[in-house]
Amino acid sequence: MKSEKRPKRVAAPDPESRLHDAHHESLRLWLRLLTCTLTIERRVRAQLRQRFAISLPRFDLLAQLERNPSGLMMGELSRRLMVTSGSITGLTDQLAAEGLVERTPIPADRRAFLVRLTGKGKRTFDVMAAAHEAWIVDMFSGLKEGERRELHALLGQLKSTLQAVDAPKRRKEARP
Repeated sequence: MKSEKRPKRVAAPDPESRLHDAHHESLRLWLRLLTCTLTIERRVRAQLRQRFAISLPRFDLLAQLERNPSGLMMGELSRRLMVTSGSITGLTDQLAAEGLVERTPIPADRRAFLVRLTGKGKRTFDVMAAAHEAWIVDMFSGLKEGERRELHALLGQLKSTLQAVDAPKRRKEARP
């Protein structure tokens, strides 16, 4: 029996490739940012998988716990990572089985748990975080130091503008 050759997978065009000169400059800029973000994220996911056999969501959960050594409630992890509580439960179950995190029940609320890194989890994350930082530094190495600072400042201005536009909406939603 002859084995069938599968056609080579062709990478989907990036979001920016769908544009043409008639599109507004702001749309072209937004899609350039999105394309860069997706490219960096894809590379980070691949590196995490290859080097550490870990997914980006698991890495992100460990990162949140590393920044909060006293631990976080599972609901807070869900909010910070913008995923469902069921997803957090699954990730936490996996990481706890590997000895990287521990769950402690909250005495005042039998349904709630505090999650924190174990010693092994902290050591493991520190190694991954150092590699992650090196990958990011490498990905930005095509920009000179001054260009990176300028890009950071410009994106900071954009962030401030977006937050200022959203602030009245958030205040309105916060009212009883």
